[in-house]
Amino acid sequence: METPNKVIVYQVFTRLFGNTNTTNKPWGTLEENGVGKFNDFTDKALSEIKSLGVTHIWYTGVPHHALINDYTQYGISNDDPEVVKGRAGSPYAVKDYYNVNPDLAENPETRLEEFEALIARTHHQGMKVIIDIVPNHVARRYEGKSNPEGVKDFGAGDDTSVEYKTNNNFYYIPGKDFKVPAPLDNYKPLGGEAHPLADGKFDESPAKWTGNGSREAQPHFHDWYETVKVNYGIKPDGSKDFMELPADFSQKDYKAHFEFWQGKEVPDSWVKFKDIALYWIEKGVDGFRYDMAEMVPVEFWSYMNSAIKMNNPDAFLLAEIYNPKEYRNYIHLGKMDYLYDKVELYDTLKNIMQGKGSTDNILPIQKGLADIDKHMLHFLENHDEQRIASLGFAGNAEKGKPAMVVSAMIGSSPTMIYFGQEVGEPGAEKAGFGSPTRTSIFDYIGVPHHQRWMNGGKFDGGQSSEAEKSLRDFYSRLLNFTQTSPALAGKFADIHTHNRQNTEWYNDRVFSFVRWNENQKLVIITNFDASESYGFDLELPSEIIKTLGLSEGEYPLSEKLYSAVNPILKIREGKGKVKVELKPLESWVLEIQ
Repeated sequence: METPNKVIVYQVFTRLFGNTNTTNKPWGTLEENGVGKFNDFTDKALSEIKSLGVTHIWYTGVPHHALINDYTQYGISNDDPEVVKGRAGSPYAVKDYYNVNPDLAENPETRLEEFEALIARTHHQGMKVIIDIVPNHVARRYEGKSNPEGVKDFGAGDDTSVEYKTNNNFYYIPGKDFKVPAPLDNYKPLGGEAHPLADGKFDESPAKWTGNGSREAQPHFHDWYETVKVNYGIKPDGSKDFMELPADFSQKDYKAHFEFWQGKEVPDSWVKFKDIALYWIEKGVDGFRYDMAEMVPVEFWSYMNSAIKMNNPDAFLLAEIYNPKEYRNYIHLGKMDYLYDKVELYDTLKNIMQGKGSTDNILPIQKGLADIDKHMLHFLENHDEQRIASLGFAGNAEKGKPAMVVSAMIGSSPTMIYFGQEVGEPGAEKAGFGSPTRTSIFDYIGVPHHQRWMNGGKFDGGQSSEAEKSLRDFYSRLLNFTQTSPALAGKFADIHTHNRQNTEWYNDRVFSFVRWNENQKLVIITNFDASESYGFDLELPSEIIKTLGLSEGEYPLSEKLYSAVNPILKIREGKGKVKVELKPLESWVLEIQ
């Protein structure tokens, strides 16, 4: 199989993808609202995902997490609604790392085998599999029922009489019992429904630190109260209880990092998470998305990621991280392949889509990240963010089109889309825990626009509106082009600044740039305005013409998304000009012939 020039990740919330139930009762049970299964990812479903240009599927919510459903007949304990968000539970409160969510299986007894079969089907379709690892925290009641021989549960060997010990897995608040947070806004677990464990209490003595670092025995409702913080050998005063990497290790490869840690004492939590990662690599998982990676020390990442790469050098390692000052440390020292480009590119594009920001703000970001561009994963939606079509974001999925062109084409990094984004899903349901604009990750719910495309398991868009089909066609055209375009693995140059200064009618609702390598030269221009068309002569300054190796004369341009236009690039006295007529929200991807 030909190696794609660009990685395209399709994030799918596994429990929601295959659910055909349209009841959508707030706080509805699994029986009332339905749930998707591993088996809903049929060969047909997977081939349709692949047809979007997808190379990797991130199956979100696979490890067994705390949830409100009775699986005691399978040896699984019931979870307490006081420390579960929603009814279906947060995928980021993992209860057993060596097994998978029983909700996702036709037969909970064979849930692991059903997931292994999904891994095999995904590979058969030529795509790779990513799952979550959440190293910073685990469910308040972690209970490994499927541990391999010799593996002890988190906390099983802890000395709970002290706040901190290097090899404790958790931090403790000795002498104090855990208290559930005081609810806000008349919140009641399960919407107030009676439940044997919903009594305002949760037994944890002594109390542990909460996942987001709260050291209170009674965390706040806005704390991550359903989770407990994992100890990586960071003392309560913030100092490190382990060896640091030598300064020159940012220049060394993963093999040198792996060698460095051999024979060295490391905290117990490090070993536990490394073993978890290698267990899933052994099962055929191709990589991981690491939740809140910057809350865990960079030395641990060096230790774990180098061990993963020794087993699978091509493993895909993606970190959720929001602190730009730490980006290079987590790439070079932590051996991450990719980081979320959230606080810079995503936030900037969101502002522009909402009509609050200027396209002039895009270039400083691209310039500032130039040295790590290929490591910055770009996206416009994921499970944490508002849907583009939601009223809280842009109110219209079409407004995502120009931003998607820029997001997918400005760099050589991977592009990610979230299931339903390609059909304009607005996340409008009141599912239970949390409010609309994001598709719920806490409750059993249907995803209406996506369900129409799914068409009862035919996965053919049979119930989709014309607007939904047209949007999916746009995503398919764009992503397939970016996956195979040689120029997008090449260089970037700004022509926006020159045109802002020199071109009449060119304004900050428009954005343009050039991408090229020896095999392909692209001029990309896009209009973020939802109501105005813009016509002007786009200029390519003389230094760009020179860099692209073009001489005087005329060059036909072919538009690569829709082939709707065929303008001419005219080069006179070293400068290039292209006549552009951009409709609202239109983009042109022009290849110089």
